[in-house]
Order: sequence, then structure tokens, then C-alpha cells
Amino acid sequence: MTAEHVLAGLDEDQRRAVVAPAGPVCILAGAGTGKTRAITHRIAYRSLSGEISARHILAVTFTARAAGEMRARLTSLGAGAVQTRTFHAAALRQVRFFAPRLLDGRAMPELLESKARLVALAAARVNVRADRTGARDLAGEIEWAKSSLVEPGEYAVAAAKAQREPPFDPAKVAEVFGAYESLKRGQGVIDFEDMLRAAVWGIEEHADVAEQIRAQYRHFVVDEYQDVNPLQQRLLEAWLGGREDLTVVGDASQTIYSFTGATSSYLIDFPRHRPGAVVVRLVRDYRSTPQVVGLANAVIKQARGNEARLRLELVGQRPAGAEPELKIFPDEVAEATAVARRCRELLGAGTPASEIAVLFRTNAQSESYEKALAEAEVPYVVRGAERFFERAEVRQAMVALRSAVRSLPGETPLVEAVVEALSATGWRRDQPPPGGHAREQWEALAALVTLAEEYAASPVLEPLGEAGAVQRDISLAAFCAELVRRAEQQHAPTLAGVTLASLHSAKGLEWDAVFVVGLSDGTLPTMYAKTPEQLEEERRLLYVGVTRARQTLWLSYGQMRASGGRARRPCRFLPQLERGGSGGERAGAGTTSRKSVTRRPVSSCRVCGATLLAGADRKLGRCSTCPSDLDEDLYERLRTWRARTAAEQSVPAYVVFTDATLVALAERRPSSPPELLAIAGIGPRKLGQYGGAVFALVAGADPDDLAEKNWEN
Repeated sequence: MTAEHVLAGLDEDQRRAVVAPAGPVCILAGAGTGKTRAITHRIAYRSLSGEISARHILAVTFTARAAGEMRARLTSLGAGAVQTRTFHAAALRQVRFFAPRLLDGRAMPELLESKARLVALAAARVNVRADRTGARDLAGEIEWAKSSLVEPGEYAVAAAKAQREPPFDPAKVAEVFGAYESLKRGQGVIDFEDMLRAAVWGIEEHADVAEQIRAQYRHFVVDEYQDVNPLQQRLLEAWLGGREDLTVVGDASQTIYSFTGATSSYLIDFPRHRPGAVVVRLVRDYRSTPQVVGLANAVIKQARGNEARLRLELVGQRPAGAEPELKIFPDEVAEATAVARRCRELLGAGTPASEIAVLFRTNAQSESYEKALAEAEVPYVVRGAERFFERAEVRQAMVALRSAVRSLPGETPLVEAVVEALSATGWRRDQPPPGGHAREQWEALAALVTLAEEYAASPVLEPLGEAGAVQRDISLAAFCAELVRRAEQQHAPTLAGVTLASLHSAKGLEWDAVFVVGLSDGTLPTMYAKTPEQLEEERRLLYVGVTRARQTLWLSYGQMRASGGRARRPCRFLPQLERGGSGGERAGAGTTSRKSVTRRPVSSCRVCGATLLAGADRKLGRCSTCPSDLDEDLYERLRTWRARTAAEQSVPAYVVFTDATLVALAERRPSSPPELLAIAGIGPRKLGQYGGAVFALVAGADPDDLAEKNWEN
């Protein structure tokens, strides 16, 4: 691989980002525009051209999955020596390395995996009664404060300024915060924020540590820069030490983690704080169809606030696809049932289950979809509910695989060895069991087999010093080591099921077909979003959800939570509803007069029950994607009659009835005036002119028999 090869296949904007000179570079990358491609190719180009050494580069991001993806791409580009880590992983590595020096030979404190238990003890110490949920909420407030560089004594003022809504009185939260810090010191443990602070302290207060780290890392790349919090930014500045060779990439329109302390201000103000910075905008969307891109642009077009200053208008690059579907159902049960039915249709049409996702605002919405998918016999996976490698069946499988390393002949092909080892646990490759939980366990082990197949099929060459390269070991022992590495990085394989996930956990992912559900005011935006800033973040959540879809996008909500419940308004951010949605309600309108609500009767799909918004759908009486029950013989007789009638009246055929009306007549087969009038576009005048002829044709009359009759009343 050469530097020139790295530039091949890049678009004009990506190329500008890749070849930008050393110094501060800000890449504003819209969803689906190839941001990871741009930054990995920039790193590889600079390394392969001899401008910088790969071992002097530190690339940081926010998830182990993203770091793993970046590492894999850099390896394929010939820059595998680059260090790619999360902020926490990079800080932990440095703190562990320098601990003997920083702690005068004392052992490094144990790292807390979770704050909840210690926070509960701290709450009890200051007489705050907190159950399990309360303790978790308190832990979240403490995490926000520490990430925002706020000390216990400063919490109450800082929380008020940030318009936080703490689970207890701010003064009490501050007391719990202080007690937590005291308990932590007494037990000799640290949390993740302490680890980042320790890394900062080590550099800022120890010149020898700073010199060694800065000699090692001279060039920095930060992915998802809109998600940086003040503590992470402080660490980044410590690493830089006043140097300017920094590349950041981000999208202000995907800022959705403000509640954790993340702020897009560092991305927004990057050119102001770093004069002379090169700013490159990536707007060509290679992920989604132009129809999905158009909806995404419409959602974010109305955004306000600081993030809107960097709003990007995406330009779709893929071939045209289907228009996004907007569905309104009587209640959540009907919505979930329809989603499950559509998922099954997609599976039947050849879309892999792993390429379908159902996204919602809160995890509490998952249950309805789990039930509906299970009843429709559609496999599914709940993302974020449990880490893959922490599942009991996966841990048991890894034990079985390690045992098989000793018991199976060394020449056994990898996939065969994995299947045989898993069979010892009772798993059968071709026999997925019935039942949701059992099926989920079976799918988890099937994912290990798929991972083995992928591992065996791609024997990537790995560097071996200056002497050359070596073929990757694809033995069972090497595969077990790969699983351990992935477990440490939480780099889980994709399970073969429809993904159920919150909009937050869907960030950074994409699917062929995406269902964004529960789009009612009070859910999205959540009822807890009260300030303009909070409402704009809810808008950005919808934008993130929309931009996850490559080809098929479905947006829906139930008018009631349950049958007979209180009616709800549609999500105010949906641009399709601005022209009048169910019953004429306008999205985003503060109030709607009774007259406007009842101006047009609600029309529902006779197949799935969804509220029909498009004129063509209302005419047909069904969604365009629901199956047709067209009477082809009746349709042909109607066409023949229409042609003759139009000729007799010397008018174009569409003046009698449009093509869409003929289809609606042939599907709905009206036999009475009310049924004919129920078809959109047919009023009393056309009932009087043509009603008799239509009823006769529906009853089986031949057009020739109607030629001499005058049906007008």
C-alpha cells in the first residue's frame, strides 16, 4: 500500500480532509458521509508518505466498537501500528504504566466497575433514602459533575446553571457526592472519572511523565468530537501540551449526550480557539437513499440553537429508493403488531434479520415489540440489555472452546472445531429451539460460529518487524485468544435477529431497514424535555434515528397508549405532518382548533389499521405497501366503460375517473352510495353521474350492456 493508493476512491471533500497539512484540522462530517474513511485514510496517508510515524499517532474515540473498527481499517491500509483507543482505555494504560512513579511504589487502586453500590452507602451515610433506582440516578449526577470538572461543594450552583433536574434536592446530592468521594478514598478505589483525572494530573504535575507521553504521542485524532466532555477535553489538552497537530471529526447535529456532560461547544468553537484551522465539510451521503436523506434534511432544517450553526445539508449519492413510510395507528399494540408483520414481510423478501432495526426513545418501549415479534415468530435481539460476552451461555461456550484446544486434533479446521466444541454444551447448529429465551441463547452461540467463519475466511497478513509479514494463525487456540481480546474490548459480533434498540444506543450503527416507532409528543420529545436546548436535543435524536436507514424507513406512532386511552399528538419534528396529519393536526403547533381537527375525517387502512395520510392511500383505503385485493376482471370492465363514457362526453378519461380511482373501485367494490362516497375524490356529483353504472359493473354487468343507458339522475 502506498500513499497514492490511499487517495484512490475518495471524493473531492474526503480528499481535501486526507491531504490537509499538519496542524489543526476540523472535519464536519454528516451522517453517512464517510467520516471513518476520511480520518483513517488521513492517518494512513500521512504515515505512508513519511510525513509522520505511525507509532507517534494516538487516535481516540468513544466506544470500543468504534476503536476496533478504526483499528481494522488502519491495519488494512498498512498503518496497523497506530494506537486507537477510547479515552478511558488510553488513560488507563498510561496511569497503569506510570503508577509506580506517581504513587511512590504503591499499588494502583482498584477500579470500580459501577458506582451504584458505593453511592447507596454514601446516601445512607448522609441520611438520604435511595432505593436501587435512586442510587443509579445519584450515580449519574455524580458522573456528570465529575465529567464537568465540578467538585461536591460546587454541585448545587453548577446543577442550577446547567438546568439539571437531580433526583433529590441539589444540596442533598452534593452531600451524597462528598460522602461518596470520602468512602472511595477510605476503601482505596477509584472510578472511571478518577482515572481520567489521574492521567491529567500525571501530565500536568509531573514534567517527566509529560515529556515521556508527549515524546510518544505527537499527532492526535479525535472521533465524534461533539461528544467530548470537559474532563476529556482537559486530558486532550494535556496530551497536546500546546502543540497543534490535531484532527477532529464530528457532527453537531448528532449531539445527543448532553445529559452526561458531553458538549458540542469544543467542535463548534474549534476554528475560534485554533486560528488557522482547516475546516472541511463532508456532505455527500453514501449510506441512505435520496428519499431518506431528504427526510433527514427536513427534520434538521428547523433546528435552532448553537448546534444549528454547523448544520449540514446532506446530498444523497445512492440510487433512488422508496419514500419513507409514515404510519399512525389506533394504539401502541396495533403499532407493534404492524411493525412485526412488516418485519416478517421483509425477512420473506430476503432482507437479513440483522439488517432490520426497531428504534425507540426509551428502553421501556421495548416490551411491546419483543412480544409482537415473538408472536410473529420473528427473531430479535435487544441491544444494550446485556453485553454479549457477559452472557452465561457465551461464557460457558468460551470455556468449552478452551477445553477443545486441548482435546481436538490440532489439524481440525477452525469452524468444524468450534461447532464440535459448542455441541458439547448441547448446542445444535441446525436445530434452533422454540421459545424466545432459548432461541436467543442459540443465536448467541450461532454468532460465535459466524465469527469463526469470518475469522477463518480472512487470514490478514500481520507485520513482523522490519523483516516482512506473517500469515495470521487461524487455529482454534488463536481464535480463543481473539475472543478474549474482543471480550476485553466489548467488540461483540452481530446476532442474527431484528435489532431492538433505543435511539441513543443506535448511534454509530446502520441497517437496511429501520423502524422509528413511538413518535408521539411526550415520548419524542420526551415529556421531560422542557427547555429549548433539551427540545433541540430531542430533535437531533430523531435525526440520528432517521439517518440509520440505508433503504427502507418507517416512522409511526399510536394515537393512544392503549385502547380507550387519552389521545396523543404526533411528534412535532415530523415534517410530513406539517401539512396536516391525522384529523388535520399540525406537527409542532401549540394549539389546534376543534374546527381544524374535524375538518377531514380520519381514514384508516382496511388491512393494517394505520391512519392514512397520503391522498392516494386514502383513495385506495389502504397503505401503498399493504397487499392489494384488486378484482382484475372488474378493473378491466371499469376501464372499458370509462373509455366509452369519456368518448361520449368528449372529455379526457381522467375527468370521468382517474386511474387511482379505478384501482380503488376494483379493490373496494362499492355496492351502495355511502360506500362509493367513502372513496376519496368521489362526491355527490360523480355519485349522481356515474353511481348507477359503477354499481352495475360491480354487480357483474358487461360494459356493452351499459352503452345505451343514461345513469345520470
